[in-house]
Amino acid sequence: MSARVLITAGAGGIGHAMAEAFDAAGARVWIADVDKAALAACPAHWRQSVVDVADEASVAALFADIEADWGGLDTLCSNAGIAGPTALVEDMPLDGWRACIAVNLDGAFLCAKYAAPLLKRQGAGSIVITSSTAGQYGFPYRGPYAAAKWGVIGLAKTLAMELGPHGIRCNVICPGSVEGPRMEGVLAREAAAKGMTRDQVYAGYASGTSMGRFVEAADIANMAVFLGSEAARLVSGQVIAVDGHTVNPDPKV
Repeated sequence: MSARVLITAGAGGIGHAMAEAFDAAGARVWIADVDKAALAACPAHWRQSVVDVADEASVAALFADIEADWGGLDTLCSNAGIAGPTALVEDMPLDGWRACIAVNLDGAFLCAKYAAPLLKRQGAGSIVITSSTAGQYGFPYRGPYAAAKWGVIGLAKTLAMELGPHGIRCNVICPGSVEGPRMEGVLAREAAAKGMTRDQVYAGYASGTSMGRFVEAADIANMAVFLGSEAARLVSGQVIAVDGHTVNPDPKV
């Protein structure tokens, strides 16, 4: 794979795993992240930019740099997202709602907006947006996150229609519960909101899948590499869960 790949939130978690997987497949990797220190710890041969995906000027500058340095783009992995507040909708602060929507949904929109002209110019390419199983089922206490992750699915379906005639594909990956620091934060906040222990919440998430386990960031990354490859040349407009098969999105444990 000799593709040019941009990954947002590429300095950690799922994004970092995506960067590693695309790098291993022979792609040129560009990672964008709001965390300057985390970027500095990434491999030096990955191109790096400090970017706030919720800020249009920041995103526009990123794509201008990509066009100037690479001359184009083959795959956008629109992966940036935040967990958002944990509360019932009736208790949800509006600023917390808006901040979550801004990164998770506005950020995906802005990256697609500026990637589309580059991809259309070459008449080929792939956009992979990271959603969540929360974007398929909803999730209690996670209203803004679920709403944003539903929203990116609608965005991706629309992009597949608009960009398909130009040879560009757009697909969505819906991770289930992913092992790692970010999920540990989710577990802690949900345990506090529900009056449960961290282990009880963890067991509930795991028991909601038929495989009874969390997934690894590498599982998501491998799917992204496939969707960005020629092997998926006619796969577009699809929503693919990598979640161990969710059978109960809100198990009571």
